[in-house]
Amino acid sequence: MHPASPAAAAPPPPAVVCLGETMAVLTPPGPEPLHASSTLNLRTGGAESNVAASLAGLGHRSAWLGRVGDDPFGRRVLADLTALGVATDAVETDPARPTGLYVKEPVGGATRPHYYRAGSAASALGPEPPAPDLLRAARVVHVTGITAALSGSCRRLLRSLLVERAVPGPLLSFDVNHRAALWRDAPEPAADLLLELARAADLVLVGRDEAAALWGTEQPDDIRALLGAAPRVVVKDADIGATSYTPEAGTVFVPAPRVDVVEPVGAGDAFAAGYLAGLLENRPESARLRLGHLAARAALTTTDDVPRMPPRHRLDPHLAPDSSWSTAP
Repeated sequence: MHPASPAAAAPPPPAVVCLGETMAVLTPPGPEPLHASSTLNLRTGGAESNVAASLAGLGHRSAWLGRVGDDPFGRRVLADLTALGVATDAVETDPARPTGLYVKEPVGGATRPHYYRAGSAASALGPEPPAPDLLRAARVVHVTGITAALSGSCRRLLRSLLVERAVPGPLLSFDVNHRAALWRDAPEPAADLLLELARAADLVLVGRDEAAALWGTEQPDDIRALLGAAPRVVVKDADIGATSYTPEAGTVFVPAPRVDVVEPVGAGDAFAAGYLAGLLENRPESARLRLGHLAARAALTTTDDVPRMPPRHRLDPHLAPDSSWSTAP
């Protein structure tokens, strides 16, 4: 009689859980205008799941938590994220509401998004945090201001997570990620709510341009002062660089590496993933910002919302303070 085989050990919980909406993405295969294109490529995108996928590409366990419709787009979202190494076990499927959709339109060398997400499955998130056990087990829970624009229940969800601390334990990361088009019919001003949420987070990521548009605050030091007691603030300034403010390192600035931009969509999400990866690895603050820049660079050189991350053996040598930053890959 053979002894029973030991049960397989349960996999460790994801280090980072990213909560928000993921959509099907339709985009023309080339630079032609949307109305002139006879074919569209189908992909997957969403700020929070972009972060989760880039974290997985950098070697960290991540999960995306959200809702999709019981439809082909929802199944495609789950299949794509799973293939990218993102855990989706706790994602809810809504039998009545559709998966959100957005279409990318090339316009004069830039990209114009068209959103079709009103009444989507993700807009029914909240008001209570979903999968609280998954959230509690994570080292980091990452959310963005995009979710706050989706519905009243989504706004209550973010207030529950960030302001009321309904799920104690993880570090709460908040990317302001202001999308003006999503706030046109919101009952409260984006500036007020996003400032409230940012001040309540443990880590805030914000673009200098969006801080200027939202709050009339343009300089990194002034943005840091406006956000009050948030223990970690990272101010991103496009191709100039990023400045962080932390209790351990004080003020740290790292310039952005050179890059020939193909499309900027997804670069902020990739930066957040790189910074969070550096945080999880307990790297010095300058290395966290460098890894954020290198991840963003990968996103800037592709039209995909989720870039293929360079292997770590190519990235890590450029994270040391004495490495050559101007020639980073």
